[in-house]
Amino acid sequence: MQSLIHLHILASGSKGNATLVEAPEGLVLIDCGITRKQLLLRADELGVDTSLIRAVIITHEHSDHVNGLRVFSKRFDGPIFATKGTAEARNGVCEKPFSIVGHQDEFEVAGMRVRTFPRAHDVSDPVGLQFSIRGSSSDPQECIGWCTDTGFLTDQALEELHGCRILGIEANHDVRMLRDGPYPSYLKARVGGKYGHLSNDQCAEALPALVTSETDTIVALHISEKNNLPSLAKAAIVGAVGDGPRVLVAGQNRPITVL
Repeated sequence: MQSLIHLHILASGSKGNATLVEAPEGLVLIDCGITRKQLLLRADELGVDTSLIRAVIITHEHSDHVNGLRVFSKRFDGPIFATKGTAEARNGVCEKPFSIVGHQDEFEVAGMRVRTFPRAHDVSDPVGLQFSIRGSSSDPQECIGWCTDTGFLTDQALEELHGCRILGIEANHDVRMLRDGPYPSYLKARVGGKYGHLSNDQCAEALPALVTSETDTIVALHISEKNNLPSLAKAAIVGAVGDGPRVLVAGQNRPITVL
């Protein structure tokens, strides 16, 4: 089956996040935590035409997800979606009003159905995302699941991420590296806590409940540069899924395209 949705990860990590979901009717930008210049450069490196961006979705208000939004929004005419909590927490970060969505909502954009679901993070009202396009009767749906910056996977997250063809999921830290690393105690407690970030082990433990025969690719997201290694994140995921889906690791500085 020809892929209907492509994923272009421009940056993933604590220094800035931005991802483009490409559908037949345009692009959707997930978060805008890098400068507009870097966003355009990295998209161009992947051969992606940013003039086709039809909407922006902000998953939560932390600076590494919104730092580039003010400048980007000055030259963007489409809707910028966020929950009410995110919009109020970052009042003034955008040059235009947010289009408000709920944390369990559904809407259409760029020919895709977008579903939001709640995440467990220390912000006002964060969301994960599922993107889907209905196909033929033999291939009824192509789907991308996206969930990062969460201390655990909510019941809704487990439901919406199940069976996605492309699964983008957080594998932020190695527990031992975080424990023995340079962060102060309060920050270690936050990162490893219930409303912090998923560890490699937590990610791996969740995968058997998420991966099906429809899952083509798993992408490890938001890898900590101080408390993790790409090789450790990948090894944990491969250990959980075996020879099934291919496993990729998204980075802070090297953009990648999936499918």
